[in-house]
Amino acid sequence: MSSDKTEKLKKEIQNTQISEGFIKVTDSPVGTLNSEQKVILNRKGNELFNAGNIEGARRIYTTTGYSDGLNRVAEKSMDEGKELDALKLYLLAHNKRNAEPLIEKLAGIISSIIKEN
Repeated sequence: MSSDKTEKLKKEIQNTQISEGFIKVTDSPVGTLNSEQKVILNRKGNELFNAGNIEGARRIYTTTGYSDGLNRVAEKSMDEGKELDALKLYLLAHNKRNAEPLIEKLAGIISSIIKEN
């Protein structure tokens, strides 16, 4: 990786805004919700998602632990080039298949930065 590309990558990483930190995977579903409450919230999350309120849907899906919803929000994040946000959501959804390529990519980027410094 050339020095210019490395510097560009470093700036991009520094400028990346992630809503809740670098990668926080301690979020877990609220344990006090019963199945009926989860269903109601997930339906509301689906309505928000379909209406384009992706952030509102993400918050609900994180609260309920709805993995399908978290995966859909992660796909939207990928479409927007927000790979770290997508990685967090894939990890919360326990979706190793989609998380592993992102982890490998991130590890490669970090490795190349370390090698050049």
